[in-house]
Amino acid sequence: MKYLLILCLLFTQLLAAQPVPEVEPALLETMEWRSVGPSRGGRATAIEGIAEKPYTFFMGTTGGGVWMTNDAGQEWKNISDQQITVGSIGAIEAADADANIIYVGTGSADPRGNISAGNGIYRSMDGGENWTHIGLKDAGQISKIITHPDDPMTVWVSVLGNIFGPGTTRGVYKSTNGGDSWRNVLYVNDSTGSSDIIMDPENPRILYAAMWQAERKPWTLIDGGTNGGIWKSKDGGESWEKLGGGLPTGLLGKIELAVSPVNSNRVWAIIQTKVEEDGGVYHSSDKGKTWKRINGDHKLRQRGWYYSHITAHPTEENTLYASNTGFYKSVDGGVSWDQRISTPHGDNHGVWFNPQNPDIMINCNDGGANITLNGGASWSTQHNQPTSEFYRLTLDNGFPYRLYAGQQDNSTISVPAYDLPAVSDTEHWRAIGGGECADVAVDPRNRNIVYATSYSGEMTYTNLETGEQRQITAYPHYTEGTAMRDLKYRWQWNYPIFLSKYNPDHIYQASNYVMRSADKGQTWEIISPDLTRNIKEYQGIPGGPIQHDATGVEVYSSIFALEESPQEEGVIWAGSDDGLIHITRNGGESWENITPKSIPYEATINKIELSTHAPGRAFVAAYHYRYNDFKPYLLRTDDYGKSWKLLTDGSNGIPSNHFVRAVAEDPDVKGLIYAGTEFGMYVSFNDGKSWQSLQLNLPHTPITDMEVYNKDLAISTQGRAFWILDDLTPLHQIKDAAAAENYLFKPRKTVRTNVGGWKGLSANIHFKISENAKKGTVKLAIVDSQNDTAKTWTLTDDLQAGMNKVSWDLRYDAPKMADNFVAMVFSTKSAPGPKAVPGIYKVHLTINGETQSQELEIVKDPRWENITVADYREQYDFAQEIKSLINESQNHIRAMRSAKVQIESTVSKAMKAGYSESIKTEGEAIIASLNVLEEDLFQNKILTSQDEINFPRKWTNHIARLYRVVVDDDDKPTGGMRERYQDLKQQYENYIAPLEEVMNSKIPGFNKMLQSEGVPNIIWGEE
Repeated sequence: MKYLLILCLLFTQLLAAQPVPEVEPALLETMEWRSVGPSRGGRATAIEGIAEKPYTFFMGTTGGGVWMTNDAGQEWKNISDQQITVGSIGAIEAADADANIIYVGTGSADPRGNISAGNGIYRSMDGGENWTHIGLKDAGQISKIITHPDDPMTVWVSVLGNIFGPGTTRGVYKSTNGGDSWRNVLYVNDSTGSSDIIMDPENPRILYAAMWQAERKPWTLIDGGTNGGIWKSKDGGESWEKLGGGLPTGLLGKIELAVSPVNSNRVWAIIQTKVEEDGGVYHSSDKGKTWKRINGDHKLRQRGWYYSHITAHPTEENTLYASNTGFYKSVDGGVSWDQRISTPHGDNHGVWFNPQNPDIMINCNDGGANITLNGGASWSTQHNQPTSEFYRLTLDNGFPYRLYAGQQDNSTISVPAYDLPAVSDTEHWRAIGGGECADVAVDPRNRNIVYATSYSGEMTYTNLETGEQRQITAYPHYTEGTAMRDLKYRWQWNYPIFLSKYNPDHIYQASNYVMRSADKGQTWEIISPDLTRNIKEYQGIPGGPIQHDATGVEVYSSIFALEESPQEEGVIWAGSDDGLIHITRNGGESWENITPKSIPYEATINKIELSTHAPGRAFVAAYHYRYNDFKPYLLRTDDYGKSWKLLTDGSNGIPSNHFVRAVAEDPDVKGLIYAGTEFGMYVSFNDGKSWQSLQLNLPHTPITDMEVYNKDLAISTQGRAFWILDDLTPLHQIKDAAAAENYLFKPRKTVRTNVGGWKGLSANIHFKISENAKKGTVKLAIVDSQNDTAKTWTLTDDLQAGMNKVSWDLRYDAPKMADNFVAMVFSTKSAPGPKAVPGIYKVHLTINGETQSQELEIVKDPRWENITVADYREQYDFAQEIKSLINESQNHIRAMRSAKVQIESTVSKAMKAGYSESIKTEGEAIIASLNVLEEDLFQNKILTSQDEINFPRKWTNHIARLYRVVVDDDDKPTGGMRERYQDLKQQYENYIAPLEEVMNSKIPGFNKMLQSEGVPNIIWGEE
């Protein structure tokens, strides 16, 4: 009983540790994230194919999850979303013995400065449809997975380990039950992990593993140590011996391995060494017993810790491929590498060959993955992979607003928030100056004026309208290859800039100083002291002990976040990457250190969010993960930094290992806070007291920045490009909804426009209903200012207890056609209703006779200044007039068709019953008259869209064509439209005039004939 009491107490404490969500998660279910691209590939370091399925390939990206193609790269689909809960993928293995069994190791092992950690191994037993986590959750970075050729459940995993600090999870692991359990079968020490593992193709008991010491610090990369080397096992990984026989010793860096599938005696390695003369390509012709250095070319081992992969050709013994900045080929066993194969993007990380047809291969690089079917003569596109990596996010104030960022290993890019009419998917992409690591500032007066940064402190001014571009770098110098102590200004890789809200001619930027220009970058003045810790011991050339790596990523003790108050001119906040926050309240004349004590000493201040609700109110997202501290640090101040409150303690909703990268406060609701972490999205409804998931359908990917604009939440990610959570109004009203049994949300303002795809933008109407309401009658109606009903819905099967959403496309009810509208108008499939006129509408939700109402405002597209509301009203009235005539004509057609069916049936029955032939004669005469009338109005021979080419158009085709021209426009009707309508109206009156005689005279006469002939009512249909 005592132990039971203890267990109950522990269980109670466990439950208490899980915060109760402030808002029931089910109330958020109608909200959905929307990917806005760009579909331009980002880094990929893991690839795999299936020999028996030559067009099927897999790609693992460094932030965007696992992707699959079944058509050699024409289309890619993500197969890991919502199942694999990290975006960084290090290895993929489809088992040779059963390709339906796929293993994925998370955590890319090519450790550039923005590397993301993984969370272990996943397995799919059905070709990638479903995934199960199978352990090694603390592995950090996983470099390779291989399986036994005859047993898909025997697996070896090469684990580089925790890239941010020592750890005992490094080394080689083995499982004989498909990953249900693991054993570490090769362990060197807590700082040396495995960079590669390969298997003898003729003897699966023979394995080779490369061991490498690697660790990331904010200011440097440790890329080698004295404990690295190559190990060999002859018993399936149960025991290992370190190889020598000519291999280099001492300080060793990254090692990558290859073995010939044609002759397994031949093994190769690319080895990074401290001693220049020792590094390069090594070859063994006796299964690793002895080795010889055969090539020392720098092009194969530049930035060796990042590239330097080697692959043996599956059918040609002397052919090898090396992946580095270029993609190289050797045909003499690795002695020379004179052939370079062009790929769609540089910075290559590997290749996989189809062993049954080596001309089929997949290559991965910093632009994604690409496939060739002809040995590299041509490759599939990378413009179908929405896996871009972004560091920062900027929005402009236009319509539709645009998103801006620098894409890692590519150009800067800007994309619209909504689809625009275009001839291609890429037509509205814009490069906007700067470089891959850019922060961007857009002139609020003219969004064609864009400032963008790049490494080494570079900055460009670009006029997108005129094409003018110029460099406005404050002090041109190279950070690459330069000791930080020798830099006059320490500009970080993606240093911040902004244009002043109060004077957009003033540009601000930050190195270790805050700088300002009042003349568009022609000259700059320093307006702050050094606002960093200026830690001298970190200020050498980054990298070592094998190679330096001073690209600008590791520039340290720099200002990383810089923001201007939205409420007070002259108030600027600055945060450094070594843990300091400063504020000036007089335009830079003096600065105050307001660093909170609740963040680690050298935490990176990644984002400062200044509230629009109160002066002196701010939120800070800081991280310390590069010091092996994954805790979330999110803070708030309400008094200019005099005091701070930590909003994340690991137990109030954001997990203790989900470090925070970005934060935003909703400008419409004080205390509604959004947080973007390394592994997902969170929201707080109570000013940060507690947090809950806002992941919804968003992939698990690092969220690097976010902005709220026009009631949208836009985010940038490190591996899945840009996403938008459209229409935050449900979150604004969610507490009121939670307290009510049934609740109709006030919709946000909706723009009538041609933006957003062929339907334009929709008005989203959210409402909550109870379980009892769901069982009853629920109706939704939209009524315009004329008290006319624009749209109604009677909702039954589609409803769920809780949150529901209906999207209105801003159109009234469509004409009621007599037949499928495809027969009416060439190449169209439906007749839309007239578009709503900008103005105030009423939304009515009626549940079991009780009605709630909200206002919905529709506004005109702000770009179309010359179109007035009166023009829209004129268009609407004209469309309704045409629609009324269409409905009238279609009612006549339906009536004629009904009459013909009844007459035909009656005549047939009368003849079978032996009645007078005069009944048949008169009936057929009426039917013939109706056929003539209908054929004037309707072309019955059209059965599919392009039949209209073969048969003459009739009146309904013509009026429907005019109607589409009118309702699809966004302006008042033209004279030509009105003239055409008058002609068609006159034709209609001419066509329809004889119908009155048929319906009001001939058919009643026919009925009398039936009566006089004594035909029973049951035959001619009148009761």
